[in-house]
Amino acid sequence: MNHSPTEEEPDAGPAEAGRLREALAAAAYGITPSRAPLADVERRGRTIRRRRRTTVLGTGCGLLLVPLAFVVVHGTDDDADRTTRPAATVSASPTPTPTPTASQRTPAPAPRVVAPGERVTAAPGFVLWLTEEGKHWTTPDMPELPQFRSVVDGNIDRSTPGVSVQSHGDRSREYLTGLYYGGEGTASVVEVGTADGVVRGHLLELPGRPGWGVWYAVNDAVRRDDDDPLPSMHTVTVRDTEGRVYARFPRL
Repeated sequence: MNHSPTEEEPDAGPAEAGRLREALAAAAYGITPSRAPLADVERRGRTIRRRRRTTVLGTGCGLLLVPLAFVVVHGTDDDADRTTRPAATVSASPTPTPTPTASQRTPAPAPRVVAPGERVTAAPGFVLWLTEEGKHWTTPDMPELPQFRSVVDGNIDRSTPGVSVQSHGDRSREYLTGLYYGGEGTASVVEVGTADGVVRGHLLELPGRPGWGVWYAVNDAVRRDDDDPLPSMHTVTVRDTEGRVYARFPRL
């Protein structure tokens, strides 16, 4: 009985494959493999790691240098701005001069208070002193002969503002004096009008506000020759501490 080839091929394939696997296994089992080159592998691995580390460090340094470069450039710009930008000029406002208050103003002068009989030298030989009866004085041309003007003999009315005038002198100087009395407030200054201009004098009073006093002045501006006699007429104004007229001669 004959069998066709097509019927035997399916059974022959698996058997052949099994025998081939057994033969290859026996041959491979009998072969001893060679040792792997471990030193070369380790050396190559270290080289690869160093290259990676260098790459990473280079990349990190580059990233750090970028902001540093920006900071340096930015700081340079600020310095340039501070150098070239002009400083603002601040001008100080003028300090206003404060107006002095009444308490800060210089107090007005007041008469010099003298004791009865106390002598005051206005100029060499021109000496004055006061008593309760009136004014006493000497002049350079008659120093040994005192003169007197009473305030109690009824020749003056101390209840009414008034000024008297006595003038002595020569061709180079005038010695002026008189009484003042009866004014309101406190006498402060005296202004004497002469042919040579206004002369400011001084005031004397006794203690206790007696209601009268003595004024005197020296006119050093006299410039006259022998043919020009001394004038006998003067104007006298006594002012109080507020600048108001205390008494005046001649009366207006």
